[in-house]
Amino acid sequence: LLSTAVVTGSVRLVVAQGKIYFRSDGSVDPPTAPIQRDGNIYTFTDNVYDEIVVERDNIVVDGAGYTLQGKRAYYSRGIYLTGRSNVTIRNLEIKTFFFGIWLEKSSNNSIFENKITNNKGGIWLSDSSNHNSISGNNVTANLNYGIYIGHSLNNSISGNSIAANIYYGICLEYSLSNCISGNNITNNDYGIKLSLSSNKNSVYGNSIKNNLYGILLWKSSSNAIYGNDIA
Repeated sequence: LLSTAVVTGSVRLVVAQGKIYFRSDGSVDPPTAPIQRDGNIYTFTDNVYDEIVVERDNIVVDGAGYTLQGKRAYYSRGIYLTGRSNVTIRNLEIKTFFFGIWLEKSSNNSIFENKITNNKGGIWLSDSSNHNSISGNNVTANLNYGIYIGHSLNNSISGNSIAANIYYGICLEYSLSNCISGNNITNNDYGIKLSLSSNKNSVYGNSIKNNLYGILLWKSSSNAIYGNDIA
C-alpha cells in the first residue's frame, strides 16, 4: 500500500479541463482556465488539456512555451478560428488533436514559432485567404498532413521545419497564388503536393530532402517552382 501511494503521488494526471473560449467581449470562458489576459494578449500560465475556440479578432495567443494537448478525439481541434482576422498564435506546443490548428474563413492571421506534433493534421486552412502567415513553426510527425491549404488564396508558408509527417509535408488543393518559401521539408512521403487546380503558386528557396516524392503537381498549372534544393 505504501509503495502504491508513493507511485501514485509522483504522477501528474492529464485531465481534460473542458473546452476554453476567448469570447467576443474579450473574456476567457471558463475564467478558471490557466490563461491570463492582458488587454489583447492571452498568455498561458500552465499546460491546457482541451480545445480552444477563438471568437475575437485582433488578439495574440501566447503559449509561453506551454503545451496544448488533446486525446486525438475525432475532429477535435487544438485551436479553432472561424471568420477571424488579425489573430497571432505563437510559442505553443500543440499535440495529439485531430487537427492542431484549424483556420476557416479567416484572414490576416499569423501562426508563428509553434511546435505542432502528433496530430492527424498539423495546421489546416480551409476557405482562408489574404495574408495568413505560417512561419517559423516546427511541424513534425503528424499522421496525415503537416500543413494543409484548401480553397485558400494569397497565403504565405515560410521558414518552417516540416519533418516526418506520414503523408504530406505541405499539401494544397484548390488553392491559388500562395507562396511556399524557405522551408526545410524532410522525411515525409510527399514534400510538397500541389493538386486539383492549385494554380499560380510560388515555390522557391526550400530545402526538400529525403522525401519519397519531392514535389508533386497534379491537375495544376501556372505554378513557379525555382531555386529549391531537392535531394
